[in-house]
Amino acid sequence: MGILMMLAPMSIFLGLLGVIAFWWTLGSRQYEDPAGDAARILIEDAEDRPPPDWPPRA
Repeated sequence: MGILMMLAPMSIFLGLLGVIAFWWTLGSRQYEDPAGDAARILIEDAEDRPPPDWPPRA
């Protein structure tokens, strides 16, 4: 029974911490452009491409 007296406040604290973190991400506008984020992963940058002569030919 003593363990419940410790675990119940801890779980409430962690739940409130998660809700506060979620509200903070909403306030910092991290979810403003989900379509752009989804498209940005498909864009291939020049530095990500292998050199034109890759793989080297023997």
